[in-house]
Amino acid sequence: MKKYSKICILVFTDIFFLNLAFCLALLLRFDFAVDSSEFSRYFSIYVNWAVLITAIKIAINALIGLYNSLWEYAGIEEIFRVGIAAFFGFASVILVMLYLQHMLPRSTYLMVLAFDILFLGGSRIGYRFLRGVRSAWNPWLLGRWIFNGNAGVNKCSRVLIVGAGDAGASMIKEIRQNPGSGKRIIGVIDDNRAKIGTRIAGKKILGDRGFIPAAVKKYGIDEIIIAIPSGTRKDIQAIAGICGETGCKTSILPAYIDLIDGKVSASKLRRVNIEDLLGREPVMLDNEAISGYIEDKIVLVTGAGGSIGSELCRQIARNNPRKLVALDIYENSLYELCVDMQRLYSELELTPVIASIQNSKNLTQIFEKHCPHVVFHAAAHKHVPLMEKNPREALLNNIIGTKNVIDLSDKYTVEKFILISTDKAVNPTNVMGATKRIAEMLMQDKSRVSQTVFSAVRFGNVLDSNGSVIPIFKRQIEQGGPVTVTHRDVTRFFMTISEAVQLVIQTGAMAAGGEIFILDMGESVKIKELAENFIRLSGYTPYTDIDIVFTGLRPGEKLYEELLMDEEGIQKTSHGSIFIGKPTAPPPALEEILKQGEDALGDEVVKVCRKSDEKIKKWLQTIVPTYINGDGGGLYVSTGYSK
Repeated sequence: MKKYSKICILVFTDIFFLNLAFCLALLLRFDFAVDSSEFSRYFSIYVNWAVLITAIKIAINALIGLYNSLWEYAGIEEIFRVGIAAFFGFASVILVMLYLQHMLPRSTYLMVLAFDILFLGGSRIGYRFLRGVRSAWNPWLLGRWIFNGNAGVNKCSRVLIVGAGDAGASMIKEIRQNPGSGKRIIGVIDDNRAKIGTRIAGKKILGDRGFIPAAVKKYGIDEIIIAIPSGTRKDIQAIAGICGETGCKTSILPAYIDLIDGKVSASKLRRVNIEDLLGREPVMLDNEAISGYIEDKIVLVTGAGGSIGSELCRQIARNNPRKLVALDIYENSLYELCVDMQRLYSELELTPVIASIQNSKNLTQIFEKHCPHVVFHAAAHKHVPLMEKNPREALLNNIIGTKNVIDLSDKYTVEKFILISTDKAVNPTNVMGATKRIAEMLMQDKSRVSQTVFSAVRFGNVLDSNGSVIPIFKRQIEQGGPVTVTHRDVTRFFMTISEAVQLVIQTGAMAAGGEIFILDMGESVKIKELAENFIRLSGYTPYTDIDIVFTGLRPGEKLYEELLMDEEGIQKTSHGSIFIGKPTAPPPALEEILKQGEDALGDEVVKVCRKSDEKIKKWLQTIVPTYINGDGGGLYVSTGYSK
């Protein structure tokens, strides 16, 4: 109802101004000689046809869209529309008056055109100006100040905008036009030295990013808005880091690619999160190649209820598989996935399967029933400290379970098999890493004799995955601290779940057989700095509000992680974020077991599992020569890789 009321007001206002334009044009044409016979004659003609002329112009205004815009947002685009509407109205009225043979003096029409643009455009811009004045001199705030001192004024959050581009200007205008937002723009920050000291949308550009801390202190800033949707991740990371150190609430506009309608508004603002501090550029995908091996195919995902597995299911669903088989042993996580997938992809044929990859008979029935074309093997025991205390389960799940899926993928001639591996498989210092390294070797061994294309993808820690540091930090901060970090110098590679899975799916399109794909994890991150940033993002000051306690490296934990073994080498691919480690032959101990037959490794593992934890670890050392029992924590320097 409010919308139609505004339209009615606009229409009646335009009717008044359109007729005023004709009256003024006739008065000017005849030098205000209202008593002259010529003025009376032409004015009578106009009065006789005023209703028709007005109707024509109002109809044209409506067709051009003048009544679909809101006065409070009137700007250059609105004035352009007014000019177009006025011109077509001018032309239409002349044609109609010629047809009716009741022409007015030609100069009158030109003056009417000028008055139409002036009045219609001026009324809209004038309303916006008055609204801006009302925002600047808000009577409510003035009244609060008179009766309650500074209480009302102080409730306005003092805002610093970072970014003096189009997005920054739009943000300033929107906040100014919405006094109820409780925000007051104090100034703007921009790295373009030529802009410093000038004004944008009426607000002064105070300095570059280095001036942010000083601006916060000098002007009493409460909130910072980063309005650079076209900025690189590294720039955003640096700016967000500076803002975080000020203790101010910091919000950010997402990248233009995430602004679906392309419009900048306060409703699109979100709090700066830990991903913004990684400084990683968005992943670019070859969607055509991905669709080529997933579209209209039956895809099986093991470990589908986990962090990586569930995101795999979501992203696979976007590529139109014929059927998606989601396998997991944990029913609760699988149920949650199914509910989510039903909401997002209601037309997808999703088959949830509760099963253990350790049960080869059940797994055989699943392969027999569904005959998958593509297998993503994400099921694994992954928590390092738990697997140090439960090495038998690591062997049974990560080795025997993986071998079951590999053998069945070969037996049922799966087109592509992608193993989700980890950086902890490189020179492992823990049971989990050693078992995942064996899984990689099993995959490469099978690839030599199989028609199935086998490959593995190796990457580091995934932010916000189950058991990762971010949920732990969040829980510790909610409890008032302290935040625990194992070592002051411990570093890790990080990427987001979405980014990791996008690259995993991309590797499937590139796989030829036997490769271990290595994802570009960027620069390693100090966990101490990650904890400090997360505390700041939560609105606290590290070591003052929330303490950080260093607990010492856990059994099997490295100080530095690695992504590549020395003997693997590195090979570039067509994708800038994906590399290939050169295939290596199985070590002699594993090769000897594999020569004894298909069931030999399984029998060996079952036999080893009856022994003590220490003997299990010693057996792992014979199979994986690079495995060093890391009960005291390893101090390995990352070899990394270069582009």
